[in-house]
Amino acid sequence: MDSPNFTFIFLFIILIIISGIIFLSYWIPKKMGYKKAGKIISGILIIGTIILSVSIYIDDYLFFKSDAIEHLSEQNIELKDDFEILENKSVGTVDYYHRFELSISESDKKRLVSEIKTSKFYQDSIKSYFHLPSTQDRYVGNSVTLNYQTQMEYKSEFYEPNGKGYVPTFRIISIPKSENKIIFEEIVD
Repeated sequence: MDSPNFTFIFLFIILIIISGIIFLSYWIPKKMGYKKAGKIISGILIIGTIILSVSIYIDDYLFFKSDAIEHLSEQNIELKDDFEILENKSVGTVDYYHRFELSISESDKKRLVSEIKTSKFYQDSIKSYFHLPSTQDRYVGNSVTLNYQTQMEYKSEFYEPNGKGYVPTFRIISIPKSENKIIFEEIVD
């Protein structure tokens, strides 16, 4: 079964279950003589369902500096100076991709580049394209950090298997050589 059909069927089943619960939350109290209570309960469930559904789509607009600081701190990256959020995007529910871009100060950029270059995991350059998760066991093993530079940017990649049945953690931090920016990417699949 391919992914779009599975997603459609899954969402359709969820819609039927939620509709059934809302209908029963109205119908059962109505049959017991509490029509007003049934309307209130079903109304609350309808509003809750709408809020939950909409929150998935407005999540990108509820991303703040504190969220960026938290994500970066998980990679042991600390910004000393003030910064600006330039972009934040997240896509997906099962296969999830989150990316944000920050405008940082020149001093933060220099310090972070120095930290990447002096790391014990640093490689001066990568000759050919590779995908860090494809070089690791998906479920077991130690976490792996790889710091390197390309012609365009400095990168720090982090991969950590989280055990059998759990999605591994894969994050990429990029610092473009030509701009005072930092780009954070998290890929969950």
